[in-house]
Amino acid sequence: MGLWLGKSSLILASQSSARKMLLANAGLEFKAITADIDERGIQAASGLSGPREIALLLAREKAKAVSAHHVGSTVIGADQTLALGDRLFNKPAGRAQALAQLRDLSGHSHELNSAVAIARDGEIIFEDVSVARLTMRQMTEAELSAYLDIAGGAVSTSVGGYQLESLGIHLFERIEGDHFTILGLPLLPLLAFLRRERLVAV
Repeated sequence: MGLWLGKSSLILASQSSARKMLLANAGLEFKAITADIDERGIQAASGLSGPREIALLLAREKAKAVSAHHVGSTVIGADQTLALGDRLFNKPAGRAQALAQLRDLSGHSHELNSAVAIARDGEIIFEDVSVARLTMRQMTEAELSAYLDIAGGAVSTSVGGYQLESLGIHLFERIEGDHFTILGLPLLPLLAFLRRERLVAV
């Protein structure tokens, strides 16, 4: 007997390796299907500027987009925004942009807003946003360059240009918030919802 008790499949509307790892480590069987949406276009059209609201909007849209094509399935959408004060960061396009972002984050505290939404038959049935606060140590240009040399192309796969679960941990002096929020999926509230709905066995 597996943990998943749902009558139809559990789907993660993402190909994020971190999110897939979190769900797999929690013992859940699921499919991972990319949500084909224009994230920046949706964000621009919404008129929203708050990092929490944007993360939640995109998590909802991802879940609904995949749910619309998988009748009866429970679909998890997730998104994460990085805010340094009023400024929002996106995934860097390459090394030069990653260096510029890391320069700006160096010596400062920023917030990661991680949102999760669950859709079934195109309707949102659960949503949550969790926040983590991270303080990057003051980095020299040489230290940032060395990090980027070692990290390589991975810097373009995460917002802010770092992966905390990997080499990015060397950049930080203080972290406030749970591990799951930092990796982009508020796992504890998600699992609590699945238990309330009797969709998991424990």
